[in-house]
Amino acid sequence: MSAGILGTGHYTPEKVLTNHDLEQMVETADEWIRTRTGIEERRIAADEVNTSDMSYHAAKQALDEADISAEQIDLILVATVTPDKPFPSVSCMIQERLGASKAAAMDVSAACSGFMYGLITAKQFIDTGAYKYVLVVGAEKLSKIVDWSDRNTCVLFGDAAGAAVVGPVTEGRGVLSFELGSDGSGGPHLYQEDHLFMNGREVFKFAVRQMPESSVNVIKKAGLSENDVDFLIPHQANIRIMEAARQRLGIPDEKMSKTVKKYGNTSSASIPVALSEEVKKGKIKEDDTIILVGFGGGLTWGAVALRWGK
Repeated sequence: MSAGILGTGHYTPEKVLTNHDLEQMVETADEWIRTRTGIEERRIAADEVNTSDMSYHAAKQALDEADISAEQIDLILVATVTPDKPFPSVSCMIQERLGASKAAAMDVSAACSGFMYGLITAKQFIDTGAYKYVLVVGAEKLSKIVDWSDRNTCVLFGDAAGAAVVGPVTEGRGVLSFELGSDGSGGPHLYQEDHLFMNGREVFKFAVRQMPESSVNVIKKAGLSENDVDFLIPHQANIRIMEAARQRLGIPDEKMSKTVKKYGNTSSASIPVALSEEVKKGKIKEDDTIILVGFGGGLTWGAVALRWGK
C-alpha cells in the first residue's frame, strides 16, 4: 500500500479585508497590490478565533470527506508558526476537541512549507506500517503577527486552515515522490520577532528559482514528464512566483490553482486550502497527477508528486 490523501477540508474566517480597506489603513493602492501580488482580498479571524479553532473545523471536514472517525486517527500533525500559545500544541488541542483519543500529536514548524513537511512526515509513518491514518493540518492566524503599519507585509497575509487525512491507498496512487530542503543561511530574509519581517526582494528571488526546480525534481523522481502533470497546486504567496513555476512546467493556466486572489498568503494553510477547494469544485479527478510545491521561512521548501485516488 502507498500513502495518499483520503479526504480534505478547509476553513476560512468570515471577515474579508479588501485592498480598498487597506488603502484606508496604510499608504498603498489596490492596483499596486494586484499587479505585484495577484491579491485582491484576504480573510481575517476574529479576536476570539484561534489557530486551533480554524484547525478543528478544517480537520472535521477532512475526516467527514475521508469517512474516517476521529478515533481511527493514529497521529495528528499541525503545521503552524502561529499557535494559540507556545504550549500545549495546537495538535493536542484539536486531538481533545475531535475526540481522537488514541492519536499522538505534535506541531511542525517550517513556515509556509509546513504542510509539505507534515504530509511527507505522515507518509513515512504509513509506509513503515507504524500508523494507518494520520491527520495533517496547516493553519495560521497571521493577522496576529503582522505589523499593520508596514505596507510591505500587511497587504500579503491572511488567516485560514486546511487539512488532509493521509492513509493507505491502492498501489500506483498516493505520493509518488517528494523533496524537502532547507537553507538556514536565508533565515534573516523571513522571520518573526515582535512582528513578521520579510526581505521581499530576496525571498522572491529564492522562490522563483526554488519552486520550479523542486517541481521538476519530483516529476523526474516519479519517472514522469511535465506532460504527465494534470494539476499544479503551488504555495499561494504571489501570482508572479506561481506563474514562474507554471510556465517552467508548461502547464496550461486553467490547470494551476489560484486562491491567492481571495485569501492572500496563508502560509502553511495555503496549499491544503487550495487542494481542498479544487477537490470540492471537481477540478481534481481520479488518477490525476498533481504537484504540490511550497517554500517558506527557514528558508525551507518542499514538493510532492501524487496520483489522486484511494
